[in-house]
Amino acid sequence: MDIALNLIIAGWLFVLIWVPIIIYTNRKVHPSAMILIFLTEMWERFSYYGMRSLLTLFMAKVLFVSLGEQAASTKALGVYGSYTAMAYLLPVFGGMIADRYFGFRKSVAIGAALMALGHFMLGFMGVKGLETNTNLFFFALAVIIVGNGYFKPNMSSFLGTFYEKNDPRKDSAFSIFYMAVNTGSLLAMLTCGYVGEKIGWHYGFALAGIGMTLGLIMFVGLGPKFFGDNGRASDPDAGKQRVLVGLSINQVITLGSVLVVPLVMFLLNPSQIFSTLLLAFSLIILAYIVYTALSLPDRKEGQKLLVVVFLFFFHMVFWMLFEQAGGSITLFTDKHVNRMVSGVDIPASQFGALNGFFILILAPFFSWLWIYLGKKGWEPSTPLKFLLALLQIAIGFGFIVLGSRYFGSSGTIPLVFLVMMYFFHTSGELTISPVGLSMITKLSPTKIVGFVMGAWYLSISLGNKLAAEVGKLTSDATNSENLSIQASMDGFVQTYLLWGIYVVLGVVLVLSMSLPMLRRWMHDVK
Repeated sequence: MDIALNLIIAGWLFVLIWVPIIIYTNRKVHPSAMILIFLTEMWERFSYYGMRSLLTLFMAKVLFVSLGEQAASTKALGVYGSYTAMAYLLPVFGGMIADRYFGFRKSVAIGAALMALGHFMLGFMGVKGLETNTNLFFFALAVIIVGNGYFKPNMSSFLGTFYEKNDPRKDSAFSIFYMAVNTGSLLAMLTCGYVGEKIGWHYGFALAGIGMTLGLIMFVGLGPKFFGDNGRASDPDAGKQRVLVGLSINQVITLGSVLVVPLVMFLLNPSQIFSTLLLAFSLIILAYIVYTALSLPDRKEGQKLLVVVFLFFFHMVFWMLFEQAGGSITLFTDKHVNRMVSGVDIPASQFGALNGFFILILAPFFSWLWIYLGKKGWEPSTPLKFLLALLQIAIGFGFIVLGSRYFGSSGTIPLVFLVMMYFFHTSGELTISPVGLSMITKLSPTKIVGFVMGAWYLSISLGNKLAAEVGKLTSDATNSENLSIQASMDGFVQTYLLWGIYVVLGVVLVLSMSLPMLRRWMHDVK
């Protein structure tokens, strides 16, 4: 009996039953456009997480295998961190372009097309002689990153256009939207992970491309029926102005998108250059938002924008630890978790599906919970939700430390501890991520909401880059080919104890002392 294959079948059956129930029960609560946005986002995330489930393992086991096990793992974690960091860096530009020229809908379509192309390029690495072609690999990743820059901020902002600024349904809507994200994640982690590890890496990558293509077809084909005029460019003529050697602004943007691909390829290789550029760019963007906040004629609107800047740093810390799931936790699972179920060894890449599974189970509860608590006047403020999310990250790593210290004498821990880590990290994710997206649409001035949404994703970019650095600490702690499996596990655990628990609790203390000020600055937004 192939347990892994049965998990795929069970996962798809679960989604085919569960998702229609969620859509049906919310049909009178939310606009009908929510259904198409839900399905498009689901397929986009299927493509992203399908590729991500294979990325670290593919690099460590195939692309960089000639470097040796430890060096390959370190290199893989570094590239993974650069990839995810840039995947959340370019949305800053994608949000600005959508605000001023393309509109949300056009930007989403462009991004989806580019991402599908990039995934299919990775699929071509199955051709004989291309399996370890790093140029093709980095080029494909660069195209995906540019596409993600157009897609990521604008799908979230587009959803916000169907609700008024203080609509009590908004947090609920983004919780359901987040369920779409993780429906795609669940299916991708189960399916692409299995196909990639058991059948062929290139088939797994190509399958991710098929998912993105389905999302693009649905969005473009059915959009006119559901979306009305929402998400179109606010000034369709703005991009037609001639600005450079006879080229229009729209043509310059298109050319720039092509030219940025080789730059992204260069920066994908882990280096201090990219880290420095990312930090400098982040500080410039944050400084601009602070300047904008202080320049607004309405003091209350400025203070609301400052709350976004303040929470930016706590959001970054959350993702720094959460994103260990795609990097060091995947390697830890592969090496130090007992993955045997009924005598079958489950591929390490499939365990990322636990995050998507728990999202599907918990998202409807969180969606209902915020509405219920809001009606009672008991709903926690957004900053308090951030604090609760960080606590859950610490609890999740606590299970890994507990399992390793008391049940890991053989160098592996029982599967239940990994499951519990994913449970608490997922509940923390639901407490902070959809709430953060909703917060941006509430606290940002209407004219720059796309830009601020992009800047918000910049906090995830920094978090992912820092995640790579934390992940490399686990590799450094196990940087000996002769290290025993027990000593290797201890190296992981020491890093998780310091960064996943002690550092997080210190950050929680700082945030708790800031809560009264943040609540005041949010004014009428809860």
